[in-house]
Amino acid sequence: MNPDDKQQQPPSDYLNQIAPKTPKTKIDFLRQKPILIGLLIVAVIIIITLFALMAGNLLDGTKPIKTLSARLASTSNTATLAKNNIKNTNLRALNSSLNIYLSNTIRDMAPILVLNKIDTKKIDKNITAAESNTKLLAILEDARLNAIYDRTYAREMASQLEKTLLLMNQINNSSKSSKTKSFLDSAIKNLTLIQKQFADYNSPVSYLFAPSPATKL
Repeated sequence: MNPDDKQQQPPSDYLNQIAPKTPKTKIDFLRQKPILIGLLIVAVIIIITLFALMAGNLLDGTKPIKTLSARLASTSNTATLAKNNIKNTNLRALNSSLNIYLSNTIRDMAPILVLNKIDTKKIDKNITAAESNTKLLAILEDARLNAIYDRTYAREMASQLEKTLLLMNQINNSSKSSKTKSFLDSAIKNLTLIQKQFADYNSPVSYLFAPSPATKL
């Protein structure tokens, strides 16, 4: 190789070779740093929000009782409105017993609500909305128009009462209050009898009668 080749090499190429390499990775990181910080802040906010929601649910130990109160009120309204639409004599008598049961249970639950510092007029709107009977009333109205009200009402009420029993048992199993347990023991016993009667209405052989224990609450 001719020694003069280096001297003949273009100056710009030579300078590029001897110039220090630009630390691209550091510059790229600095450019991305604000984005990473923003993402981190968003992630922290989401985590804090989730923890706050979870803590709120855990701390609100009265939520099941509030739900039960709203559900009993909604079911009572449904049963009251059904009185004029039921045709079957036995089902009408059973519904009358249910009305008595619900009235007495709502009355007997009042001290439990006071014990837990619950004002039924200030129950969370999310709870009252979830326990609303608006959809059920629409189903029953459609059944009335199609002349299948009794069968539909018995089926829907059996389902509603079954869910209420599950909630009552849940509260009863977790409660440490003797007053609450005493109230629920009686409420569950009587509601179980009524729920079975509604569930049996659509069975092939149905022996409906008004359950007397509910009328003696």
